[in-house]
Amino acid sequence: MKVIQINATCGTGSTGKICVAISERLNKHNIENYICYSSGTSQYQCGIKYMTDREVRLGAIEARIRGNYGFNSSKATKRLVGILEKYDADIIHLHNIHGHNCNLSILFDYLKTNHKKIIWTFHDCWAFTGHCCYFTDPKCRGWLNDCTGCIRPREFSWFIDSSSKLLCKKKELLKGLDLTIVTPSIWLADLVRQSFLKDYPIYTINNGIDLSVFTPTESVFRQRYGLEEKYILLGVAFGWDKRKGLDVFLDLAERLDERYQIVLVGTDSVIDKQLPNHIISIHRTQDQHELAEIYSAADVFVSPTREEVLGMVNIEALSCGTSVITFKTGGSPECIDETCGIVVPCDDVDAMEKAVRYVCADKPFSREACLARARRFDQQDKFQEYVELYEDVLR
Repeated sequence: MKVIQINATCGTGSTGKICVAISERLNKHNIENYICYSSGTSQYQCGIKYMTDREVRLGAIEARIRGNYGFNSSKATKRLVGILEKYDADIIHLHNIHGHNCNLSILFDYLKTNHKKIIWTFHDCWAFTGHCCYFTDPKCRGWLNDCTGCIRPREFSWFIDSSSKLLCKKKELLKGLDLTIVTPSIWLADLVRQSFLKDYPIYTINNGIDLSVFTPTESVFRQRYGLEEKYILLGVAFGWDKRKGLDVFLDLAERLDERYQIVLVGTDSVIDKQLPNHIISIHRTQDQHELAEIYSAADVFVSPTREEVLGMVNIEALSCGTSVITFKTGGSPECIDETCGIVVPCDDVDAMEKAVRYVCADKPFSREACLARARRFDQQDKFQEYVELYEDVLR
């Protein structure tokens, strides 16, 4: 068996780390594999970069001007096809191919013509919409038909609303493939079953977590910030905005008294200007070990995200022994159960506040229960599921 993964990155970002983890699992089985990627740099021995950074930037500009998101980058995609022909893999595993790193027409014409077995992990909803990665927050249902009259076209093109045209092109291209779809959550799998891709096999394989890194970790975090007598509410995101629930934390900061301390990780100087002085803002951690220290110090992890395929930060918190409160949206509720967290209705800040007060005061969830739930997402198990899926599709 020989496997080639295709993704925007290799070893960086959530999808790039997943690709490398799958590759390392394949290496343990002595299975030849490669990761074709387009953005950034990587020293990983199985990585093959097929685009320049300039080509990626030009692809983004072209998409903005011509409204052809997913159908630009022709020269680079032909180069990618050349790599696929050279290595002649048994399985092509697609991940994020909408980072202006792929021309769908060129890639899928090649895959279809050469009868390649394809596994495509959907890390968001882009594959079955005109161009949106998420549509939960604006409550759009246009993807169920033809995406006519996009409610936010300027997010994808400065001049042209081509969402309906792009969806029609996807529907035509993605016919007749030897395709198996993987989703990280049941929530996303259910959406795929409502889409034009519903007739393909659909499997759910949760994203895995490294339990040797995210584990209860002693630190002086509380002492460093003078929080020994405080209830710490922690939020972690990379790209804080309304979608990630920044406004909810601002609301909670108004409601909760001085016994509670909100700590946000993943902020920046722009976000800092929106925060009151009594929210602790941490732009970035030195490494994952430091992040584990912060998770471990918190009394509760608060996840007011409005759009999330699964919610890896929830699982990271659990694996450090910290319970989770999350909105009922996307795949986020799938991370927890009644032993380790609370799910409240989306946008119900009253319910979120009530849950925070209850968890901090009554401490209903034990560290052991949180750790037991986190073990369900052990990356060693999850990425082994991919190896087993590869073997199944080749039978």
